[in-house]
Amino acid sequence: MTDHVLIFDTTLRDGEQSPGATMTHDEKLEIAEMLDEMGVDIIEAGFPVASEGDFRAVSEIARRSQSATICGLARANVMDIDRCWEAVRHAASPRIHTFIGTSPLHRAIPDLTQDEMAERIHETVTHARNLCDNVQWSPMDATRTEWDYLCRVIEIAIKAGATTINIPDTVGYTAPVESADLIRRLIAEVPGGEDVVFATHCHNDLGMATANALAAVEGGARQIECTINGLGERAGNTALEEVVMALRTRGDILPFDTGIDTTKIMALSRRVSTVSGFPVQFNKAIVGKNAFAHESGIHQDGMLKNRENFEIMRPEDIGLAASSLPLGKHSGRAAMRAKLDELGFDLGDNEVKDIFARFKELADRKKEVYDDDLIALVRINEGAEDHLKLLELKVSCGTAGPAEAELTMEVDGTRHTVTDTGDGPVDATFKAVRAIWPNEARLELYQVHAVTEGTDAQATVSVRLFEDGRIATGSSADTDTVVASARAYINALNRLMVRREKTGPGADVKEIRYTDAGE
Repeated sequence: MTDHVLIFDTTLRDGEQSPGATMTHDEKLEIAEMLDEMGVDIIEAGFPVASEGDFRAVSEIARRSQSATICGLARANVMDIDRCWEAVRHAASPRIHTFIGTSPLHRAIPDLTQDEMAERIHETVTHARNLCDNVQWSPMDATRTEWDYLCRVIEIAIKAGATTINIPDTVGYTAPVESADLIRRLIAEVPGGEDVVFATHCHNDLGMATANALAAVEGGARQIECTINGLGERAGNTALEEVVMALRTRGDILPFDTGIDTTKIMALSRRVSTVSGFPVQFNKAIVGKNAFAHESGIHQDGMLKNRENFEIMRPEDIGLAASSLPLGKHSGRAAMRAKLDELGFDLGDNEVKDIFARFKELADRKKEVYDDDLIALVRINEGAEDHLKLLELKVSCGTAGPAEAELTMEVDGTRHTVTDTGDGPVDATFKAVRAIWPNEARLELYQVHAVTEGTDAQATVSVRLFEDGRIATGSSADTDTVVASARAYINALNRLMVRREKTGPGADVKEIRYTDAGE
């Protein structure tokens, strides 16, 4: 029994089986390279017999792998196993993973008796071992397989040459106490069980995949099959980031090591989310947007005093720069003042008191109060005026040619008029604004929302700009969508000008940073 747990990542196989999560050839190679660099022990690169594309991807990943063992999946037949070996054999460390469903429900699919299935397991595992000295075998739906029969077929697989025995909870049916007990009993009672690595593959149908995987480790399993973001069939799999960080954080009761470079977790999570098309839920453990975010006043005050009050791990551990304190209706004065200090405002107590009252009023109407919202509240006191003002706008568009915008703006009291063209009336209008007031701000968000129904509906337009680490947003409403767009864009530019005055380049406007001491 060692204290090292092997991480077997099946994002490229089980994860890609999620409906709609198909990845391109190049995307698979990219994810495999990132997994290899992270330190994953085994990468299940695909199901080679499933398609020519899967075969090519597994083969190329096998050739490119630097450190990880490259594994392919095969059903319990000679054709699958041969095709799998052909794909993985070029890896420095190849593995064949073959499986068959052993529960009564799954035995009924090929209509095999217990003896007939036992014979097939012996033949196919033996064939795989004759090709490759690293063979993994899985009794699919193991947690619903009769105990005596499960022990029997595992013993057969071990005697036939399997070096890893994976115990899949295929339908997410088991509970942690059962998961630990199952592994413990198999190691103790199956002849040869102490000489192989037992693995666990848990699905999340009842939301217990990570708990079941960790319990299996406590019971003696030394390989966890998992995926990035928990991607996988139905409700998904054990999430790699969850088991790795749980083992790292709870070394007091789970004293095991994985060797994973956890600082690469967030980058890999985001990339898998992008290529698979499966967004990560905001409250997802470890990698969700809100995992290191604190809005309530009590939590924010505690974080400002010492981050360990409300965080059991550091955001830096998974590759994030820092925690964030999003401002909303639950935020307190301490967090608001800390944000104002960060933005460069040196305000007295009475000014902060006045701004906080307006902040609370605004927060009741918005889900989140952004930095530029705070700046706008401060500017009410300062009596600052907009440098840029929209005076007149006329646009023409249609099928005859490019859209054209004739714009008149006031810049610090001076009137300017230009005409510009673009790909549509909004694009032409924004180009005209930039012609009058040149800037390098990148348009990160352009959103139109109809406030009411009908062709005369009032449209609310939101714009978000990014420049040298500064973010500024603007919004406007009008029955003319193009006019609302122009005003929102100009509004954002005005706020950006204030941000230039109040903050230096490179400041992360969404985050409040802390030292290890929580200061």
